[in-house]
Amino acid sequence: MTPPLDLDRLPPIVSLDDHVIEPAHVWERWLPSKHRNRGPRIEQRRYKSFDIVGMGDYAFEEDDDGAPCDVWVYEDAVFPLKRHIACVGFDRKDVLPLPITYDEMRPGCYEPSARVEDMLANGVSASTCFPTFPRYCGQRFAEAADKDLAVACVRAYNDWMVEEWCGDSDGHLLPLTIMPMWDVDLAIAEVRRNAARGVRAVCFSEIPYHLGLPSIHSGYWEPLFSTCEETGTVVSMHIGSASKMFTTSADAPGGVVQDITAFQCASGSLADWLASGVYVRHPDLRVIHAEANIGWIPYFLQSADQTWDHQAWTYFDPILPEPPSSYFRRNVSVTFLDDPVGIRLLDDIGVDNVLLETDYPHADGTWPVTRAVAAGQLQGLTDEQIYTILRCNA
Repeated sequence: MTPPLDLDRLPPIVSLDDHVIEPAHVWERWLPSKHRNRGPRIEQRRYKSFDIVGMGDYAFEEDDDGAPCDVWVYEDAVFPLKRHIACVGFDRKDVLPLPITYDEMRPGCYEPSARVEDMLANGVSASTCFPTFPRYCGQRFAEAADKDLAVACVRAYNDWMVEEWCGDSDGHLLPLTIMPMWDVDLAIAEVRRNAARGVRAVCFSEIPYHLGLPSIHSGYWEPLFSTCEETGTVVSMHIGSASKMFTTSADAPGGVVQDITAFQCASGSLADWLASGVYVRHPDLRVIHAEANIGWIPYFLQSADQTWDHQAWTYFDPILPEPPSSYFRRNVSVTFLDDPVGIRLLDDIGVDNVLLETDYPHADGTWPVTRAVAAGQLQGLTDEQIYTILRCNA
């Protein structure tokens, strides 16, 4: 039996998949004055509970006898905050889609100095955070009716992210920005604006077609990818950033089947990116598929290479002159939370492609025991491999 890994062998961890619950003042403080009275704002209402009806969609009704809940109000819609997206500090049995207020949350969910304090106590020295209210790639604003206001909201979010959330964190919080996904020229301008002030990562949808946007095969995004390649901006894609998850039927248990099969979001996206030839045209582009774990990747790469090898009946040739796995290993990174199977298959994945995440403050996150969870999985690896996964790759 392999002896337990000494925690002292673990370097400070860099997590490239955490989340921020935006504080109530973001758009009130960071929007230009002409937009402030129409930007997203927090109100308090009362609800009993929420029923999950889709990816990020919930059925809810106000109830005077319900619990207080802080909700985002934007245009003609309301978006209640829910406990299972800000559940650090709650007992696991209480991690349910229930109403929550900022006062009930752990401050590290929305306050940068408190977040850094929680990170350091957990052995995490640096973190990037995906958005919550804007959704994982900012698609909330792509769905908005007033696109002038939506552009201003995207820029305001990024200014808050860079200057307030990350600005005084002494490098512990690393900016991850969004862009106006509905217009590639505006998206390019926003990537350049943020790259000029040191931002090195931007959110993108794993399958933009599901958002009603051009697919990865259309050529529409090529100028954006060229810009990201030129500026050294990593394209970060979180599961669910297409506002759609795999499920088996309309009456499948809400969230359960989707959670079990969540890796299929990333595997479909990875297949799209490899088959599109993006990595042939943009050899220096770096992409992250976040929160899909990694145990599925060896079979995926085997299947992709076998499909490519049967060129007589596929369209890979001449799009991909080399096997798909070679582009994966050159261009792609993947994150894992708790995946001992994936670590056992590490040689078939590639140690240089794997990153650890904590997923703070979500229900499946490993705070405050990330170091212990990592040690349990990484025992048997060399110090160099451990350093590479926990820090060097990031």
